[in-house]
Amino acid sequence: MEKIQKETINELATLLHDNQLTEIEYESNGTYIRVACAQAQNVTVAPAAPVTSMPIAEKTVPAEVKKETIDSPMVGVVYLTKDPSAPAFVKVGDTVSVGQVVCLIEAMKTYNPIKSTKSGKIAAVLVESGKPVEFGQPLFEIE
Repeated sequence: MEKIQKETINELATLLHDNQLTEIEYESNGTYIRVACAQAQNVTVAPAAPVTSMPIAEKTVPAEVKKETIDSPMVGVVYLTKDPSAPAFVKVGDTVSVGQVVCLIEAMKTYNPIKSTKSGKIAAVLVESGKPVEFGQPLFEIE
């Protein structure tokens, strides 16, 4: 295995561990790397599938209000509460700080706490509890 791939895998494994994720994927120059962790850590390196590009719709945001999103770091089912009888981790109007748990994503029967990557006020909840989410999908709008 090339030294660059080993370094990339090590960096991905560090990101996986530091962010308490169970899976992370990376693709570059025809190489696909997936690092996953359940009980023991599994590393998979395979050639990348062809990537097709799709046009991205442009969003217009008023200049006076700068809104960002907290995005899903993985594929799974999102839960906005710890259990059905518990209150939501966050709701519209709540102020969050970096590292605060905002929801859970269940992947491979493991509940992963998703922490805020930004500080600010929750402007919108963009997902519904119990519904599937994709990698990179916006979960919350924050201002």
